[in-house]
Formats: sequence, structure tokens, C-alpha cells
Amino acid sequence: MAAIRILVVGLGHMGASHADAYHRDRRFEIVGLVARGIHDRPIPAALADYPRFADYGEALAQTRPDAVSISTWPDTHAAFALAALDMGAHVFVEKPIATTTEDARAVAARAAEVGRVLLAGYILRVHPSWQRFVQIGQGLGKPLVMRMNLNQQSTGEAYVWHRNLLGSLTPLVDCGVHYVDVMCQLTGARPLRVHGIGARLWDEGTQPNYGALHVVFDDGSVGWYEAGWGPMMSEVAHFVKDVVGPRGAVSLVPAASGGEAGSADIDSHTRTDVIRLHHAETGPDHRLVKADETITMEGEPDHQALCDLEATLFADCIDGSTDSAPLVEAALNSLAIVLAADQSIREGRAVTLD
Repeated sequence: MAAIRILVVGLGHMGASHADAYHRDRRFEIVGLVARGIHDRPIPAALADYPRFADYGEALAQTRPDAVSISTWPDTHAAFALAALDMGAHVFVEKPIATTTEDARAVAARAAEVGRVLLAGYILRVHPSWQRFVQIGQGLGKPLVMRMNLNQQSTGEAYVWHRNLLGSLTPLVDCGVHYVDVMCQLTGARPLRVHGIGARLWDEGTQPNYGALHVVFDDGSVGWYEAGWGPMMSEVAHFVKDVVGPRGAVSLVPAASGGEAGSADIDSHTRTDVIRLHHAETGPDHRLVKADETITMEGEPDHQALCDLEATLFADCIDGSTDSAPLVEAALNSLAIVLAADQSIREGRAVTLD
């Protein structure tokens, strides 16, 4: 198979990591880097020799890539993906696929129509610890109670980053698609109803910078997710990943917060120390029969290694060894749930899903 000629669009936190992954993966050949103001910004030494473009349309026309990797602001994802698909390119797009369900489904439909791969950046799906977490949780019986959050205290670079992201979408949507997708994997059930609450605590944000949702599934399982950004967010209990079923509970225990970055450190969002498994079985005296198990996740991949795994998955989808269709449908499903939570906050009512 010839190298996949890929155009990398966006060189922020995720875009630079994806570019680095493609640079080192022999199945890819980077044909260009695209970012606003790219000619005036420092470029990592490893990427310095690639052609640079400040205009996406110009880059597409000049490079005619086989694939495009999109890591720009979320409100550009749908338009950029459609432009790439219309040119016949495969598309990797950072989550979410779009900021509305209609736009996301339009992108998915176009990919199917032109016979090109669409893959959304759901990094937890390639993470060994999260895969194990889901596998264990699926063995806890039904229904499940799933409790998850990711609150981030925004200071320094994260202050600007989160403030700008709020122009495109809420924390409940941006981070929530990952963890709601995990809930859907755990239950394998159809979501029925979503209720959201939110608050705007940050004057610099244009919409609620804090939100929480409850989702009810058709197998009786329920999920709770909470997310907030801003300098006022607490560092206490910012990382909760806990699943309870009739047979016990499983929890991800996070690694220590990342220095000054704390809860906003990207690496800390996926890194874990251990998985803790609790068994609910009791004896005649109603005391627990088994002690909790601690499963150490040594040698798990860091953030860059996870981006490397996503590059591998994208190449596997392009060469046909992995079917991307179920992954696209899962991405659309989780996006519909978190967008329904946003709708619930705006309208002050629970939202029934189709």
C-alpha cells in the first residue's frame, strides 16, 4: 500500500500531536500543515520542512491529499470535513464531528455517499486502561449506575484555550462526548431521555461554562456526567469515573494532577494509576466475601502514544482492515446525547431522544 498523503489542519494541542504521529508513521506522508497565522508561529523542529498553508481551501487545491486530519475549532469541523470529502479525501476529525446533530449526520452521510472513511477522534477508544474499564464494567450486571466528570480549572494557557472554546460549544459537549460514549459502550443500550442543568459562572464565556446531565437507557441503566471550565473551578473531585452494578463496582483512580496545569493537564485526562474493582457478594453475616481488587495499569500510553494509536486506527480504516462505520454511529450517538443535554438546559425540560 502506498503511503497515505495526508493534510494536517490545525496545530493546537491535538493537531500538533496528530501531526507528530503521522510524521513518524510510515503509512502516512504529510503533504502540508494548515493553521491560521502559520507563517508567523514556531513549528516543532520535526515538522519544520513540510509545506505550510494559512488557507485551508488553497491547501486542499494544491496538495490534493488522500486524507485530511482536522483539529480546528469545533464550529469549523463540519464544513472542513465536507470540503475534504467532496475532494475525495478520507477524513479524521477531532471530536465532535460537528456542533449540531444535523451537521454531524450530514458529514457522515456524505462520507458514506462518496465511499470515504470518516473517523472521529475518540481517544479513549484506543486506550488500554479504558478498554479494560469498559470490559470489567460490562460484567457487573444490569442495570448500571455510571458516574463520571471532568472539571478543569482554567489558568494560564488553559484560560485562553477554554475561553475560546466556549465560543464553539460548552464543556458538557466538548468533553462529554468521550464519557457518554463510554457509558454507551458499558450498557450497549439505547438512550431514552436526557436532563441537563447548567450555569454561567464565567463572565468571559458566551454560554454556560458548567453543566451536568442525567441520561436514562432502555435497560434501566442511568448515567451522570459533569463538566466545567474556568478559573473558579475546584480541583477537588475533578476526576470521577465510577460504575456500579448489581455485582459490584469498578472505578478508575487517576494519577496525580499534572503540576501547575492541574485538572487542565491533557495527559491527566486519560492517565490512570489503577483500576479498582469492588465485589458485592456477601456471606451469611452480610459482610463482603471478597476484598477489593487493585489492578495496576503499568506502562499505559501517554497522550502522544494515544495519538499514535489513533493514527494507526485511521490507517487501518483506510486500508479496510477495520470498519469505521460502527465508530461513526457511536460518535453520532454520544453527540446526540450531549447536545440534548444542552437543549435541556436552554429549554428547562427533559429531552426525549428519537
